[in-house]
Amino acid sequence: MKRSLSYPKNKIKVLLLENIDSLAQDILSEEGYSVKTVSSALSEKELIDEIKNISIIGIRSKTQLSSEIINSSTKLLAIGAFCIGTNQIDSKASALKGIPIFNAPYSNTRSVVELILGEMLVLSRKIIDRSNNLHAGIWNKSSVGCHELRGKKLGIIGYGNIGSQLSVLAENLGMEVMYYDTSDKLSLGNAKSCTTMKEVLKNADIVTIHVDGRSANKNLIGKKEFALMKQGALFLNASRGFVIDVDALTEAVTQKRLAGCAVDVFPTEPNGSGAGFQSPLQGLPNTILTPHIGAGTVEAQQNIARYVSSKLIQFINTGSTTLSVNFPEIQLSEVRKVHRLIHMHRNVPGVLAKINNLLAQNKINIEGQYLKTNDEVGYVITDVNRIYAKEVVRQLREMKETIRVRVLY
Repeated sequence: MKRSLSYPKNKIKVLLLENIDSLAQDILSEEGYSVKTVSSALSEKELIDEIKNISIIGIRSKTQLSSEIINSSTKLLAIGAFCIGTNQIDSKASALKGIPIFNAPYSNTRSVVELILGEMLVLSRKIIDRSNNLHAGIWNKSSVGCHELRGKKLGIIGYGNIGSQLSVLAENLGMEVMYYDTSDKLSLGNAKSCTTMKEVLKNADIVTIHVDGRSANKNLIGKKEFALMKQGALFLNASRGFVIDVDALTEAVTQKRLAGCAVDVFPTEPNGSGAGFQSPLQGLPNTILTPHIGAGTVEAQQNIARYVSSKLIQFINTGSTTLSVNFPEIQLSEVRKVHRLIHMHRNVPGVLAKINNLLAQNKINIEGQYLKTNDEVGYVITDVNRIYAKEVVRQLREMKETIRVRVLY
C-alpha cells in the first residue's frame, strides 16, 4: 500500500456485479482494493443496502443505478460500466454526487461484428432450418432461397464503432454497403452514406441495427419500417431490445415479408443465466435468437475488464477522468513531491476564483492547475507544495458550490 496516498487502498471497497470477467477482480485486487463479486444483478433495495460502504461499483447492462441508489451512497467514488451502454445509470445524479462513470465503448466491437457477420451467413444460407431438418431426420438439400453474401446490399442503421467496422469487413466479403446515421460520419471504404433511414430500408437486402440506447430510439423499427423493406430481406438487431417492435417483426417473418431475422437483445431480459424466457419470435423459420451474447467472447470480456479497471484505477490514483461519460475530462499522470487537491463543484461562475483566493490566503504555492467543466459540474485539479495549512481542505469542503474534495499523495 502506498502510504503517500491520502486514502489507504485497502479501505477502498469494490463491488462487481453480473459475472464481470474475473480479470477485473484480479487487476483491482492487485492494486490493493478489497473486491467483492456477485454473479447476478441486484434489486434497488439490495443495492441501497450494499452501496453504503462501497467506493467503486462495477456493473453490466442489467443493473439499474437510479438516482435513489446513487444518492443513498456515502462513499461511492466511481462507477464502472463493464459494457458499452450506460443508460442503466442516472448519469446526472452521478455527476452531481461527484461520481464519474467509465464504460468500455470499444472493447467488444470486434466480437459483436463477428457475431453479426456469422448470423448474416447463417441466415442467407438458411443453415438453422437445414440443421433442424437433419436433426429431425429430413434430408432437405434444396437451394431455394439460399444466397451468397457477395453482391448483396447491406444496410447499416447506426454507423458508430460497431457499424463502421462491420462496414469494412462486409465490403471485404464483396457486399455493397449503405448506412444511415443521425450524425455526420466519415464513410469507410466504399460505403455510401444515405440521407434517410427510409433509403436504407428500401434498398438493402440485409438490414442491421447498431444504434445507442437513447430514449428517442425506442420502437425505431416497427410495422411501417418493416413494410418498407424488400420482399425477402433479412433483419438483424444486436443493439438495444427496445429499438424494435417485436410483434411487428414477428408478423413480418410469419407472413414471409422477411426471409429471416437474428435478434440478440430483447425489450425484457432475465437478470441471470438459467432463468426462463419467452418471446413471440420463438419457433419462427430462419430465425436466430441469442441471449444478449454480442460481447460474449473471452477476448471481449477480458478487454472490457482490463480497460474499465484501468480507468477506475487511474481516477482513484491520479484524478484522471479521460473518456468518462458524465464528467469533465482531465488526463494527468501521477506526480511526486506535491499534494494534488481535487475539487468537484456545481458549474457556476466564480468557483475557480474562490478556490485560488483560499489558496492565496493560506499562502499555498500552486505547482499546476487544471480546470474542465460540463453543463452540470466543474472539475479542478490543483497540484500544490506539500507545506501548507491543512485547514484549507476544510475551507474548500465548506464552499457552498462544493460537491466533493479529495487529496492525493
